[in-house]
Amino acid sequence: MPKIAKELSALEVKRLQHSRKKGNCTYAVGGVAGLMIQFTPSGAKSWLLRTTVGMKRREFGLGGYPEIGLATARNRARELKEKIRDGIDPLQERKEKQAALITAQRRGLVFSEAVDQYLSAKLDQYKNPKHRQQWRNTLRTYAIPELGSMLVHDIQVQDILRVLQPIWIEKTETASRLRGRIESILSWATVSGHRSGDNPARWAGNLKELLPAPSKVAKETHHPALQINDVQRWLAAVRKMKGMGGFALEFALLTATRSQEIRGAKWSEIDLEKALWVIPAQRMKKEREHRIPLSSGAVELLGKVPRFEGTDLIFPAPRGGMLSDMTLSAAMKRIHEADLKETGIGFIDHVSARTAVPHGLRSTFRDWIAESTSFPSDMAEVALAHKVPNAVEAAYRRGDMVDRRRTMMQAWSDFTNGLEANDNVLEFKGNV
Repeated sequence: MPKIAKELSALEVKRLQHSRKKGNCTYAVGGVAGLMIQFTPSGAKSWLLRTTVGMKRREFGLGGYPEIGLATARNRARELKEKIRDGIDPLQERKEKQAALITAQRRGLVFSEAVDQYLSAKLDQYKNPKHRQQWRNTLRTYAIPELGSMLVHDIQVQDILRVLQPIWIEKTETASRLRGRIESILSWATVSGHRSGDNPARWAGNLKELLPAPSKVAKETHHPALQINDVQRWLAAVRKMKGMGGFALEFALLTATRSQEIRGAKWSEIDLEKALWVIPAQRMKKEREHRIPLSSGAVELLGKVPRFEGTDLIFPAPRGGMLSDMTLSAAMKRIHEADLKETGIGFIDHVSARTAVPHGLRSTFRDWIAESTSFPSDMAEVALAHKVPNAVEAAYRRGDMVDRRRTMMQAWSDFTNGLEANDNVLEFKGNV
């Protein structure tokens, strides 16, 4: 019959000391068979339970002394032995709990952290800085306030609806893009092991059944455009401006290009001898090279723009780098306010009654082609780097009509400068 250890009191345990032999030493404290207090040569004390699990002898640490007192150590030892009698291996159980905890911690990623990690990993694939900023802004404006503190594996369809429904009708395009961005982030979280199951932001067979199709509710919006009969007066005002903002706006008008294409324009893209501007595919919205024949007015303007060492940009910002989109918008707003103060008219889009913006200059060009000239509409669409809507016509017209467009762009330049119209330009009267 095994020897039963004397049941020590708390005071007796406190008085125990290391035996001064090499290594650790232990003392049985009684009360529970196999319960020991262990001393290290440095004086540290801890509780051990020595017992048999199945066919194996095991030691279980029960915590340090005196943080864990004698009574608590005995209770822990009794609980472990009770589990063993029930056929549970406490060591294996502990390993399984630790593994579950690690798994839960890995999966325990909140949506705001998922956004940051996804953006860090994936945003470099978007070459347009404005596009990258739009990703961040829409998520932080609309998604983070509702989903930011939620664990990604807890997010359900109703949570996505809570984000999208308030803006689905009034801001359909933004909401539709936001849905796709949330879907991408949750898809990344699934592949990364932070969630499982269906993607609650998925459209087909999911949100499609709960929200009206974007095409059914989207309100078509247009950028406020300069009126055709205001073009020459507006250009005169632009030419009074100082700095790159004025040069950039005039070049945007003469070439009918987007703000990002103007702000990123480089001297290396310009062939002044051929009067041609070639924008590489990576800088275009449709990721296709775009050739723009430069009118005499555009070439003359480039001759006035100063060149700066250390940059290939045609219209650099004062402190280097690209001009911001806001710079051009603010410049156009100042032109409007100055004219409004001087003439009481300003530069207003007569349809929306809003102040004209830089992107609206492209609409002005398109309106002029349609209302005041006999140039083919598809030629204007190519000039604007739009996709030709008719598939058969697009297949037939494999070229970009650059030579024919040269005549059109020259006519546009002549019109903006108040010069005599050529045969392709109709007489224009009245407001649009």
